[in-house]
Amino acid sequence: MKKFVAVFCEICYTSTRKTLIAEDTFTKRTRIEEIALLIEKNGKMSLEELAKQFPDVSDMTLRRDLLELEKENKVIRVRGGAMSVLEVQKRSGEAYAQKSTINTDAKKVIAKKAVALIDDGVSLFLDGGTTALALAKELPDKPCHIFTNGLVVAEELAHKKQPEVILVGGSLIKENLSTASPYTKVFLENSNFELAIISASAFSFEQGFSCISQVESELLKFILARAKMVYMMLDTSKIGKIMPYTFASAEDIDVLITDDNFPPDVKEKFETNNIVVI
Repeated sequence: MKKFVAVFCEICYTSTRKTLIAEDTFTKRTRIEEIALLIEKNGKMSLEELAKQFPDVSDMTLRRDLLELEKENKVIRVRGGAMSVLEVQKRSGEAYAQKSTINTDAKKVIAKKAVALIDDGVSLFLDGGTTALALAKELPDKPCHIFTNGLVVAEELAHKKQPEVILVGGSLIKENLSTASPYTKVFLENSNFELAIISASAFSFEQGFSCISQVESELLKFILARAKMVYMMLDTSKIGKIMPYTFASAEDIDVLITDDNFPPDVKEKFETNNIVVI
């Protein structure tokens, strides 16, 4: 009889514990979804404002909730709180839109050349620059896996049915509406892609390919190291320019995709390093 009672108590304890865990998980998920809706509705919310909405939840837990939402690409964390992705696009999109109207013919030529090199079913990484956006627009609706840190690039690809698009999270880089952070590299450690199709803000043989953001340069270094092949998109206007952070040298790429006005002497230097110039 004692043994029966002990077994019965153990079953009751286990059942109760599972119920409590399930209820706790449900409560957490519900809270996180409510936070996401609040941030989407208001555009931005501070940690203090969220604490008023959830008085029984600690600041540490709210920070973890925001981190979870950022991992799900539903918000972008900023100092003291978080913003909705749409709000960030609205605030930063004007500068990005202006950049996308510069050298449009050259970017379109480069994009068409790059698209011709993308096979069905390929897995690739595409950055968030305006040349990458041009590529996203030119890409046919074909089956492929595309990892990108570009918000606008992902939005453009979302109009197509067949590509599977994976938007990686991180801190917002306002200059090109892309994301990057140490967490981004952790996310991509278990992801595989054959191609990295990258665009650079500037290039010189002395300083290599460079960009304006240090955190993005670190991400691009990581991407280039993982990819089997690296295609670099570079229009003529970027030659001879230098940005603060170098992420690759000429020797780090396999193919250079450029416009029709590319200087012959620069092309010859690349080809001397066994780099295919298209």
